[in-house]
Amino acid sequence: MPSPAPAALPPQLKIATYNVENYGSLNRRTPHGFRANYPKSEAAKRALRQTIREIDADILVLQEMGPVEYLLELQRDLKAEGSDYPYSVLMRGPDAARHIAALSRIPFARVHEHSPLRFEYQDGVEDVKRGLLELHFATPAGPLTLWALHLKSRYTTNKADPESAIRRAAEAMRIREFILQRIADTQADLYLILGDFNDTKVSPPLRYLMQRSELKFSHLLPSSDSRGEHWTYHNTRDDSYSRVDHILASSAVLPFVKNGSAEIADGPQVRSASDHRPIFVTLDFSAFPQSPNWEVPRSLED
Repeated sequence: MPSPAPAALPPQLKIATYNVENYGSLNRRTPHGFRANYPKSEAAKRALRQTIREIDADILVLQEMGPVEYLLELQRDLKAEGSDYPYSVLMRGPDAARHIAALSRIPFARVHEHSPLRFEYQDGVEDVKRGLLELHFATPAGPLTLWALHLKSRYTTNKADPESAIRRAAEAMRIREFILQRIADTQADLYLILGDFNDTKVSPPLRYLMQRSELKFSHLLPSSDSRGEHWTYHNTRDDSYSRVDHILASSAVLPFVKNGSAEIADGPQVRSASDHRPIFVTLDFSAFPQSPNWEVPRSLED
């Protein structure tokens, strides 16, 4: 449950986003064949918890979490293994099987679950499939907002919208307009937009969530693993690798981004935990004092 009052954060704050690949019971294929209403395997859960422990994030944003019982299970099992996240929230969106959620060592100052977020699509109206989770924290530099999302996957039976590209772009535009309505000052406010975008950095959804006309309101953080690789998702159907999980930062956050980039976890157990790899950023509020003359590095504008 959210804390009733905000609390100051430590000088360094690590924030991660992680698609935990269907952490719940649902119809799935297993090494023993197709199983109905089948849970995520215990081996995958152990690998997932090991990955989370190694990242050691203060705030962990999750995608594809099952109902609240599964979030509480993960929270309980992590605590038993020495990694305590006392604060949790589950976003209840239109997708009843896969939710956005968050675990935190830091009390939430405020939490808002935004759903339905409706938009026009193919002569009708649809909802942003997983909604939008808004989390607020107090920091030494001022209030910090996290906008957690999970855009529509590429899977679809709709022949008029192959790979759901049109719908995903429409979701991103709807989220953009909603966020911009709630941001007081896009140059001064501290915020991150993060999650599973189900699209690459050159796609319309990423472009829509960074810019509207001439207004540049967020910046894609560069990211790589210890080997310099950039992928966060492995598609087993065609054995392809892509970066679909992203962290976008406001101009005011950029001076606090440690090393100027995010990181992708690549421990040996990561592939056993999920079809995604987590991405995380460390905000160092002591090492990067904000300056009115600070400019966006050219690499972040690419």
